[in-house]
Amino acid sequence: MAANRTFTGIVLGGLLAGLLDIVYAFILAATRSGTSLRVLQSIASGLLGSKAYQGGFATGVLGLVLHLGITVVAAWVLWFAAKRSVLLQRHILWCGLAFGVLVYLFMNFVVLPLSAVPFQVKYSPAVIAQGFVSHAVLVGLPIAWCLRWFAFRSASGSRNAT
Repeated sequence: MAANRTFTGIVLGGLLAGLLDIVYAFILAATRSGTSLRVLQSIASGLLGSKAYQGGFATGVLGLVLHLGITVVAAWVLWFAAKRSVLLQRHILWCGLAFGVLVYLFMNFVVLPLSAVPFQVKYSPAVIAQGFVSHAVLVGLPIAWCLRWFAFRSASGSRNAT
């Protein structure tokens, strides 16, 4: 039973974070005359390079699957760290906020440079601040909340001590 709750917390947290983050990206793109498909193709370009922009709807779907896969893996990483620390479990929501910032840093300064994306991101202080806040609130917090609710709470409703 605990394994099912953990699995639910990880998957639901990751999917919720991915959904919130991608909707935010769609809104940002729309304010800059971009499209949701272009956002999703940009994600797929990390794997396919510039060919992602010629793949139409199919590469958009690939981008969405990649994005949601990344956020589910991120949820697993936070769970893996927190399951070993009562301190992290007790403060999981605060840790989630910090974790969201770490996800932003890792994705932008480790993953993107190693990927096949055919563009370069310019990081002004405002862009970095916006990334920190959006990832803390829209990625880290939903993951942490779902882990708190499902993985680190017993079936009776109390928090697990381990």
